[in-house]
Amino acid sequence: MIEKIQKLKAEISSLSIDTPDKLEAFRLKYLSKKGLISQLFFDFKHVSPEQKKEVGQLINDIKTYAYSLFESSRIRISSQKTDISKIDYTLPSYPVKLGSRHPVSLTRQEIVEIFSRVGFTVSEGPEIEDDWHVFSGLNFPEVHPARDMQDTFFIFKNPDYLLRTHTSSVQVRVMEQSKPPIRQLFPGRVFRNEAISARSHCIFHQVEGLYIDTDVSFSDLKQTLLYFSKELFGPDTRIRLRPSFFPFTEPSAEMDISCSICNGKGCNVCKYTGFLEILGCGMVDPKVLEDSHIDSDKYTGFAFGMGIERIAMLKHQINDIRYLFENDVRFLHQFI
Repeated sequence: MIEKIQKLKAEISSLSIDTPDKLEAFRLKYLSKKGLISQLFFDFKHVSPEQKKEVGQLINDIKTYAYSLFESSRIRISSQKTDISKIDYTLPSYPVKLGSRHPVSLTRQEIVEIFSRVGFTVSEGPEIEDDWHVFSGLNFPEVHPARDMQDTFFIFKNPDYLLRTHTSSVQVRVMEQSKPPIRQLFPGRVFRNEAISARSHCIFHQVEGLYIDTDVSFSDLKQTLLYFSKELFGPDTRIRLRPSFFPFTEPSAEMDISCSICNGKGCNVCKYTGFLEILGCGMVDPKVLEDSHIDSDKYTGFAFGMGIERIAMLKHQINDIRYLFENDVRFLHQFI
């Protein structure tokens, strides 16, 4: 064992390490987990008790010597100046791959641009919100299931604060701080305590809109959403409004668009109905207006909200929402 160590040290001493490739080869051969020095420590358990002290000292010495040689060689090589006379300036440059914006960001930008053409501006708010702005100010009763922990992420030891479940919380802030007319969009990230699957995620993005003024009607809401749908999905897009319920709007509706994959003829994506649901909407409940100190006898308004991921999936025919969160470059390169 002693002779083996001495022979290995002599071998290391004779080496000439003057290039980055030789430095890396030295590291792999002698200093890596499977290198020759690590092998010495493995063989040490077979050394007789009377030789353990001497052999152990020799192994530590060669390890220190090898690391010292590696470090000094690394510093010397890194300080070497490039010989510019050996550079061939006629060679083409390395190809630089262009990056791209995430499909969720692209979809958000497109939605904001469409609504900006009809006078909507953007407002944003905090992702950690209080109960009033997420629930109470939007007419959610105390027994509403959305307040349950299986649906909402509450802040530990402080149940009055939570991760917002919708960007409607920003609507309340805007109504409290602004006077009508109000015509604004509220894009942002939201959180819900849901199982992750191909169709749902615990983190996603929404865009909500709010318009409050005198004489705002359901017809204004319908025409605004029809304009948006045709601009985003194409001039042949048709919409369908179905009665629904939301605590903060009355009357309320779900809006479907004609399936862009089968052109409304029916397919497995739209479950052979010819339509796909994309958003919820309705007229702002008078109580919500009054709670935000807006005169409901003078002003009316409409609100709508949609998931950005759902729009991105429809627009780009993505069949699994998890693709949007995995940051797989093979997927993202499709959007360059």
